[in-house]
Amino acid sequence: MSTEREDAAMEDPKVDAPDPDDAGAKGDGKKKSRSGSSRKLVPALVLVTVAVAAGALTWLLTTIFEHKQESAASFTEVVELTDTSYDPAVWGQNFPIQYEQYRKTIEDTDGDFIAVTPTDEDPREYHTISRIESETRAQRMWRGYAFAVDYTEPRGHEWALVDQRYTERTGERFNQPGTCLNCHASMPEVYDELGDGDREAGFHAMNAMSYDEAYEHASSSIACIDCHDPQTMELTITRPAFIDGIRKAKAAEGVKDYDVNRDATNQEMRTYVCAQCHVEYYFAGDSKTLTFPWDKGLTVYDAMDYYDEVGWTDFTHEESGAELLKAQHPDFETWSQGIHATNGVTCADCHMAYSRVGANKVSNHQIMSPMVSDETINASCLTCHHSTAGEMRERVDGIQTRWQGSLNVSFTALDALITDITAADADGSATEEDLATARDYQRKAQFVIDYSFSENGRGFHAPAYSISILNQATDWARSGQLALRGVDVENGIGPAIPEQHMPDAGN
Repeated sequence: MSTEREDAAMEDPKVDAPDPDDAGAKGDGKKKSRSGSSRKLVPALVLVTVAVAAGALTWLLTTIFEHKQESAASFTEVVELTDTSYDPAVWGQNFPIQYEQYRKTIEDTDGDFIAVTPTDEDPREYHTISRIESETRAQRMWRGYAFAVDYTEPRGHEWALVDQRYTERTGERFNQPGTCLNCHASMPEVYDELGDGDREAGFHAMNAMSYDEAYEHASSSIACIDCHDPQTMELTITRPAFIDGIRKAKAAEGVKDYDVNRDATNQEMRTYVCAQCHVEYYFAGDSKTLTFPWDKGLTVYDAMDYYDEVGWTDFTHEESGAELLKAQHPDFETWSQGIHATNGVTCADCHMAYSRVGANKVSNHQIMSPMVSDETINASCLTCHHSTAGEMRERVDGIQTRWQGSLNVSFTALDALITDITAADADGSATEEDLATARDYQRKAQFVIDYSFSENGRGFHAPAYSISILNQATDWARSGQLALRGVDVENGIGPAIPEQHMPDAGN
């Protein structure tokens, strides 16, 4: 049963105003007034809440829909790309994010740029740290070959062509073939031009040229068309040497008639496009054909066996007279021996980690070490490892420090062997047979040390494998010294009874 005031309040809100003359009912009046106001606000609050919630839900659904639409159409086609769209700037009109990242490969992400004074012979304003000044034993290891003259730290793709053009290694005195250009310039344009549209023919024509002649046909460094199909944007292999090399490597594994552009998965291609260049290779025959030594497999010993079988030698050592091999930069082969390869982690997973730009998932085309910053470590390593950026940095530093320690021991042993062979040859203290044996040990030790030193991962791509091959190289170098002293040496001698490393699963 309501009071007169309550009834009146329901009809006229003004009744809620306190009556100054009603002193005795003052306190009760305030309470009743507030209670009535609250009841009246409830419907309004409910209405506002429902409206806000409905608006937020509408915004959320709209945003999700828009992002799905953006994801479905990952780029806006501003220009039509064809098999002759060689200029990366044209691709950049459709893919501005990736193009801007690609352009950033010109930046110094490793802190090893050195300012220099440009000259007419070399107009560059920056070089990178000289590796043969940092490691003089490497300079001696290559004495008699071009790398003993000029060898610097590598840098981003934007520098690939200009750095090769102005290194002393491609100078007149070394007479390098056009084959060198295969991994330092955008090749489809060069192959098309020289082969009149037949890229295989263009590849062979360029190999047979001098470096200076081939360089005249190059317009840019590594570009979009080197790794992507211009119509589908799918990853694709454009280098004939890799197509042939991986076919032989697969054959060694028992896979017949392997066509990489037909048979490789997208995940495999995220490594293979990089492996077109980041590999061991040589220039076969008078045609100087770029060739990957993978007929027997992908280990350093497989490569060595291949070179010995075909009788290949890159140079004769200026001091010792040994006929030697020059290892290149076998990143792919070394990675293939490591735990990341076993678990399907590709080159792109670490060096081109995904990031979100709006609704798009973009591979970072700046292409750099994942150790550059906490952000890059987070984007690459920490997608799999439950750790912190600091802990990952320490782990990688530890791996590379252990590798450096093994490399130092190997370099010291090789350096001592070169000294001993040179001295024994000069003073006649060793027989020709012992000299030949010692030089063969130098060939083996030098190739393995060179292989690991020139590989850009510095032991990280396959830590246990890298240290094991360096241990073998040290043994070979010391064996060569013993051979010079007439000591019969046997390598690879195991224990009388092989040790058991794993529990017997049958018991």
